[in-house]
Amino acid sequence: MGGLSIVGLGKALPIKTFSNDDFSEFLDTSDEWISTRTGIKERRLCNLEDRYKGEEDQLGLAVAAAREALEDSEIDLNKIDICIVATATPKNAFPATACMVAKELGLSENCMSFDLSAACSGFIYSLNVAHDMLLTKGKDRYALVVGAEEFSKILDFKDRSTCVLFGDGAGAAVVKIDETKAYASASHTRGDDICLISGGVASTRKLSMEGNTVYRFAIGAIEQLLKELVEESKISLEEIGHIVCHQANKRIINHVIRSTKQPEEKFFMNLEHYGNTSAASVPIALKEMQEKGKLKTGDDAYLVGFGAGLTWGGILVNYSGK
Repeated sequence: MGGLSIVGLGKALPIKTFSNDDFSEFLDTSDEWISTRTGIKERRLCNLEDRYKGEEDQLGLAVAAAREALEDSEIDLNKIDICIVATATPKNAFPATACMVAKELGLSENCMSFDLSAACSGFIYSLNVAHDMLLTKGKDRYALVVGAEEFSKILDFKDRSTCVLFGDGAGAAVVKIDETKAYASASHTRGDDICLISGGVASTRKLSMEGNTVYRFAIGAIEQLLKELVEESKISLEEIGHIVCHQANKRIINHVIRSTKQPEEKFFMNLEHYGNTSAASVPIALKEMQEKGKLKTGDDAYLVGFGAGLTWGGILVNYSGK
């Protein structure tokens, strides 16, 4: 079948940083309360000041991250056959963000472009879809997969239990099939419109969440996914180079570190600076790993995500970029 190889990575984030102390100016909260419970110290939010208004949005972030990933890959744009944008906060219901990303980047009209909505699992779901679609495209063909979110549009900034958790951002990866690499994936869905729900960017129904329920679900989901990926790929947790989890809460990831008995350095975390960026969190993490020299050519990784839907998914990838 062939494995999925990442050949280029990119990310894009809003200019302004919003700290925990900034929230304490209008909410009954504090840096200590937020950081001890989540590990989050700050996040990036679009359009925090009037001078940024209209310049930063979900589409702009998606285009910027995708452009950086394409430049990083150094491939011919005409070799991109698929463009998927994972998002729960699209700028428009239609046209799809992916269609506008393809237009802005000058991708071929033969490039199938569409959005995928699976909340915080969206990027993982999209990689699984891209892999299966690329199998029909022949050799030397590529997919552009983007995770882009503007969660600040769906947050209730009077609800301290949710608004402090999320941030805006985008990450992207250019991927291809590598016949020499193993492949493993897992995707699951459990319909639930109670514990984590939002009416969308045009709705007055803002994001609401049952924190304890989601916490328990997330721990079980990650542990299940890692077990499934190991069983399918025959690559043990001890052998895998990296385990990159959706960046939702430090306590969730630390629990998995303890339960799997793996070294902490195998689990990259950057949620301290960005919060939960939903579908963008895993590709942003991968790009930062690349920038920091933690992700090297030939490295393999288990990527796992979980979110509203409920959805959870995992995939084995190999990094073949420079």
